[in-house]
Amino acid sequence: MKSRVVILTEIIAPYRIPLFNELARNAEVDLRVIFLAETDPSLRQWDVPKDEIKFSYQVLPSWRRRIGKYNVLLNRGLARALAEARPQVILCGGYNYAASWQAMFWARRKGIPFCLWSESNAQDLRRGTNVVEYLKRRFLKKCNGFAVPGRSAREYLRLQDVEDEEIFTAPNAVDNDFFAGAATEARENAEKGRGERNLPARYFLFAGRLVEQKGVFELLSAYAKLDATIQQQVGLVFVGDGEAREQLERQAAANARGEIRFTGFVQRDDLAMFYALAEALILPTHTDTWGLVVNEAMACALPVIVSTAAGCAVDLLRENWNGLLVPPKDVPALTVALQTIACMPEIRANMSANSAEHIRRYSPEEWSAGIVEMMKSVGEKRG
Repeated sequence: MKSRVVILTEIIAPYRIPLFNELARNAEVDLRVIFLAETDPSLRQWDVPKDEIKFSYQVLPSWRRRIGKYNVLLNRGLARALAEARPQVILCGGYNYAASWQAMFWARRKGIPFCLWSESNAQDLRRGTNVVEYLKRRFLKKCNGFAVPGRSAREYLRLQDVEDEEIFTAPNAVDNDFFAGAATEARENAEKGRGERNLPARYFLFAGRLVEQKGVFELLSAYAKLDATIQQQVGLVFVGDGEAREQLERQAAANARGEIRFTGFVQRDDLAMFYALAEALILPTHTDTWGLVVNEAMACALPVIVSTAAGCAVDLLRENWNGLLVPPKDVPALTVALQTIACMPEIRANMSANSAEHIRRYSPEEWSAGIVEMMKSVGEKRG
């Protein structure tokens, strides 16, 4: 007999659809996903591929405003949606929206296990005020189980006094097959792809929001410190958009001697081409709960240079095997890492192969298995 599971999450994120599709295919699960909004246009420009959705879902009516650094999202109809779904387990993708608390209290009144999908880690700089941290601890204490993407998130919950047996690993994943296949096709048509997008023959790649917290200014500074010969051989491409773009472009024009490109936002279906033709992905973030661009790049068989502040670093990166680790905000260390990748083709080739091998363990199937394990455990404890 199938167990009815409701996932409550903020928006229809394209990179989550393969995970939910896989969970919906599981013979033990009757899945319904409740989205608090279709998207957040103030932060995200991606297309929502509804034609790829193979699970039951609904989008609640919502009202959203940004007040300072806070994102306020209010919804109508959640209690009715939960009652109609008749969940046996609820998995909530966060604790920072009113709907999260409403769902938690609804579940407690009904005696239904309520679990949290938690990506927070100890390196994350985005901490709240004392009041916010107090409310977070209260929320955690009322949860029956926790799904985490990897070791950093697990350790964070342990620091919050969550018992280890209540934590289940559901590894963060993307559609590896899609990215691997698209990357292979891109490499077979490399000359055409570079020409159509005006890309350097060789380049380092950053993919993500162009904001200070992603370490983009340190990346530009590190690239500018490379020997002139390396800069002339290897360019730097920023894929994405954000509030820092204009300043980055000014600094790039003033300080760097190599080819630097700013592509703007790129939709998922075109992103694999930028990964496939790059020397390495660089994620020098100051703070990041995970960093799914690293999954995507590794699925495209790319070496990665990742800040130790990224939540994915301890799980996805093995030093000198499939990439290099650098401390956040450390421009000299980042410069050395860029130089290593640029000047050692054999090491780069080995790292590429190792990335493709390692990321197979981080798949929608493995994520789904982790969620099912958690669901069974909390159900048995309630039963």
